[in-house]
Amino acid sequence: MKAATYEAFGGKEKIKITTVDVPQLKEGEILVKIKAAGVNPVDTAVREGYLKDYLPYEFPIIPGWDVAGVVEDRGFSARRFNVGDEVYAYARRPVVQNGTFAEYIVIPETYFARKPQNLSFEEAAGIPLVGLTAYQSLYNAGNLQENQTVLILGASGGVGSFAIQLAKVKGATVIGVASEKNHAYMKNLGADQTIDYKNNHIGDVVKAIFPDGVDLIFDCTSGETLEQSLSALKKQGAVVSIVNQGESLDKGINFQYVFVEPNAHQLEHLRELAESGKLKVHVSNTYSLEETAEAMQQIQTLHTTGKIVIVP
Repeated sequence: MKAATYEAFGGKEKIKITTVDVPQLKEGEILVKIKAAGVNPVDTAVREGYLKDYLPYEFPIIPGWDVAGVVEDRGFSARRFNVGDEVYAYARRPVVQNGTFAEYIVIPETYFARKPQNLSFEEAAGIPLVGLTAYQSLYNAGNLQENQTVLILGASGGVGSFAIQLAKVKGATVIGVASEKNHAYMKNLGADQTIDYKNNHIGDVVKAIFPDGVDLIFDCTSGETLEQSLSALKKQGAVVSIVNQGESLDKGINFQYVFVEPNAHQLEHLRELAESGKLKVHVSNTYSLEETAEAMQQIQTLHTTGKIVIVP
């Protein structure tokens, strides 16, 4: 099969399109023909070696953790899906090696859920990592409840776009923070209020709208935006971040850092929400497998609205 690979950590020049063997099926595994693979900022962080002390790895590495595709074969005792079923997954294994920027992937069937029927493969491939990240951050770590108010920093990006929608599913009030050009996009997803992080003090603007403050801050950007926001947090409120591990925060703050875990049951719930029209996926651009380096360079800018996807 064709795959994007790299044999050393570094920049986009390390990516090569090569021919590799399709992995052998083992017990409980399925072979999936990849129709689309979502691209995420973490893919470039892994390639550049920033996570090498946290995630075990083995070269050569095929990058990518998001996948949507069709079941082509099943190993012994893998019976959850039939050949021909359309599935999707967050395919991060314990060892970083065989990812989704390729024509095929073999992983345990327990990683997969059924693909939302009303979405294209490209749209479905844009869900797993960011959808599960938003889900685990808001619902599990943040324990978001109906009628609470959540402030989402970086709300127009991949994770933020899903966080807006999942917060509305819960019945929460949503304030989205992003540049002004993305305000209509955030409101279209359900944001009740939008704030431009440029030329504004986030905390002051939030307190002007909600004098009592917010119940939850969901941080997808960190830096000065997070620092400014803390003044608008209720005394009993919580902060959840996917980029800041809390070293710079007051130890008295109810804080949790989230690094997303695979969870097929939650993917099934996201599928149900998508099929009921409560979850939209905005794919801003698609790339071929040969354009993997360009796709990873684009996601690295951190100025992508919605999702970008590789189509092998």
